[in-house]
Amino acid sequence: MALETDYEAVATQREDFPDAGDVYDVNEEIPITDVFDDAFVRERTEFDSFDEMVAASPGDADSAADLETVLHGEWDEFVAETTDFADEEELVMAARDHWVAKRLGLH
Repeated sequence: MALETDYEAVATQREDFPDAGDVYDVNEEIPITDVFDDAFVRERTEFDSFDEMVAASPGDADSAADLETVLHGEWDEFVAETTDFADEEELVMAARDHWVAKRLGLH
């Protein structure tokens, strides 16, 4: 289940809504743990941090930095079992929306 907040509706109600360039620099590298911050992970999964979630997943991963070592099918199944989401795509889209809302001051 993706986030159900309508950020576009909120954005149209704000007069001081920033331009995209003021929120995110296209050359900026965004750490995965910023997108999957502790608040998002605690609210939408069984874990307290993304590192903890990855460490509990199938495979040998101990932290978010090792996520690529978890097989895609195993990760999707793990996400479905331990989060509010059916698969990785839903999880990623919700985390992205959370990150953007946080950067825009909507949280």
